[in-house]
Amino acid sequence: MSRPVTAPSRTLFVTTILAGSFLLFLIQPLVARMALPRLGGAPNVWNSAMLVYQALLLAGYFYAHRLARLPLRRQAQVHLTLFALAALTLPIALADLPPPSPGMEPLWVPALLAISIGPVFFLVSAQAPLMQRWFSTQPGAGAPWALYAASNLGSFAGLIAYPLLVEPLLPLEAQRWGWSAGYVLLLVLIALCGRARRGIDGAAAAEAPAAPVPRRQVLMWLALSAVPSGLMLSTTTHLTTDIFAMPLLWVIPLGLYLLSFSIAFADRRGPARAISALAWAVVLGAGGFAMVSNSTGGLAPALASVVLLFVVCVALHARLYDLRPDPAHLTYFYLVMSAGGVLGGAFTALVAPLVFDWVWEHALLVLAAAALLPLGLLPDWRRWRGVDQTTARLVLIVLGPVAGLLAYQLHGLVEWQESPGLQWALTGGLVVLGLALAPWRGVVLAVLLATMLAQGGVQTLRDSGEGLRDRSYFGVYTVRNYTERKIRTLAHGTTLHGQQSLAPGLRLVPLTYYGPGSGAGIAFGNAARLFGPKARLGVVGLGTGSLACYRLGAQDWRFYEIDPVVLDLSRQGTFTFIRDCAPDAKVVLGDARIELAKARPGSLDLLAVDAFSSDAIPLHLMTDEAFGVYLDALSPRGILLVHISNRFIDLEPVVAALARQRGLAAALRDDTPQGPFADLMTNSTWIALSRDPAQLRALQAVVPTMPWRPLVAPAPHAWSDDHASILPHVLWENLLGS
Repeated sequence: MSRPVTAPSRTLFVTTILAGSFLLFLIQPLVARMALPRLGGAPNVWNSAMLVYQALLLAGYFYAHRLARLPLRRQAQVHLTLFALAALTLPIALADLPPPSPGMEPLWVPALLAISIGPVFFLVSAQAPLMQRWFSTQPGAGAPWALYAASNLGSFAGLIAYPLLVEPLLPLEAQRWGWSAGYVLLLVLIALCGRARRGIDGAAAAEAPAAPVPRRQVLMWLALSAVPSGLMLSTTTHLTTDIFAMPLLWVIPLGLYLLSFSIAFADRRGPARAISALAWAVVLGAGGFAMVSNSTGGLAPALASVVLLFVVCVALHARLYDLRPDPAHLTYFYLVMSAGGVLGGAFTALVAPLVFDWVWEHALLVLAAAALLPLGLLPDWRRWRGVDQTTARLVLIVLGPVAGLLAYQLHGLVEWQESPGLQWALTGGLVVLGLALAPWRGVVLAVLLATMLAQGGVQTLRDSGEGLRDRSYFGVYTVRNYTERKIRTLAHGTTLHGQQSLAPGLRLVPLTYYGPGSGAGIAFGNAARLFGPKARLGVVGLGTGSLACYRLGAQDWRFYEIDPVVLDLSRQGTFTFIRDCAPDAKVVLGDARIELAKARPGSLDLLAVDAFSSDAIPLHLMTDEAFGVYLDALSPRGILLVHISNRFIDLEPVVAALARQRGLAAALRDDTPQGPFADLMTNSTWIALSRDPAQLRALQAVVPTMPWRPLVAPAPHAWSDDHASILPHVLWENLLGS
């Protein structure tokens, strides 16, 4: 005779699921942090990592689904045995794979992560559906779906805990061993869950056979899970590439995605229904920003994208919950959900970068989300008393063109600073009209598309049509020609990465951050005085190649660039600095830190590190170990230049701590361009470091009218591969005041 379920038993299963999900989403940023020296920090690296996690999650859910067919006692034996065997791979360590060849990063990154954490991630990912299945086998235990809400709450906690607590407080070695201890604890909890279900012979012994799930319903499960998954990744790319290039934002979309499950699958349906009721208004309002490709300089589009993601995920996942099957099909349901997540992730992380020149997948997924939102979320005014079909058709005929007219009025008002009041009013009008037209799904989708085009999509389409963009694994690059100013610019995401004058007399003058008054301009422009006529000069980060035009005589120049697309811009003549000034310069393709480690010791006299992905910090290039690589490549009297211009991160204390750790002399040059060509230059901040204080004094003396200053007080600890966090160095006043 089966025993009735007890409160302690439910608590045990909830605790086990929470712990497993916490560990599952703690390992994701942990392994990404460990892999930074090999992977870099481009948004697509995170997307590739997420795709690996989703694929392993799918494999874990499939394993749970197949395992659930066995008698419960046998399930526990198999699962605990495999769990114990996987523990032999701990503590977590990265596989020793050779570096990828250029262009192979989309395959290499998933391979590295899958080999490194595959066994433990696979088994931990299975515990959520498996524990729910074990829980539901006890007669009287109740519906298991709320346990999935607990699972995602644990996932959310693990994800948020990493940047806020784990990374700032613990070195990587402690993180690795701490996670391993958590894995052992989870093993014990699973064993206790198996013991709590001792005596139950089958997974569904007391249940009547459940009816098969219709294929149409399975396809709907796939769609309702694929679109939020893809939208989560596309929001990450859209935010960090085109709206607000802030590294800490990467974790927010995934966190909200996980939190949406906790709300959508909760027993209490009130919050899910309330948020879902707002979905159409949010999609019509915030979805209008889905084609914005120019930074607005404000938080509004970023906040709109984040709110849109959360509300859509809750609404679609709540619809998924409403279509849930009988508990006998629980593991199959989660398997299909996981497959949908992989499909959405694969579309965003693998297909879209190859097919699109911009993040068009984001706009497509917003439209797909609108196509899946249930119409029942809004009252159908066509069914109100006194409204006949003729009146409804008349409303459609009148409001449709009015919505199109409002969208047309929005066109050209992309910059919110110009007329924000009018912009908000027109957008609000479109939302109201869209809600009135919502009963006609096709029409409201057309209104949404018109809003996207009006809010910036026309310009984005025009840029793509004119071939101004290139997209690679490392980001979206936009080349623009400004005829009146006679300037050609290169932007990576929203950040200017260089420009070249098209005027004959200025064509070979380094501009933006590299002008004659910048720290780089002073050092490279006077390299012959500092190191002699055969100075050996290196640059990490090619950009437009501006610095090449400081080349003189017999100097030896070397550039390090990770992205072949950037190199092609110089090879094909889009930017001609290298071709016209240093045609014999060597360009080394690959991660600069890895390639510099191969360089002959002391083979460079001057090395500039300037390798940002938009405004994202390449953390692996700013650690003590990385500086060790740079110093090994430099001659004893060599100078290291570090570009730290950044809107959101104060890197000066970080570099000061590295200088203190390495015993280096250091000075900083803040350049605010003046004079007739100041509008072609950009404010910049460069730090010069050297083992030889005399050489640094010589650098400061070559142009006495352009002073350098000492660095501010260093951070308490230098960044290292083992322990680094940008959180203490965020310029919150710039972030919140943008």
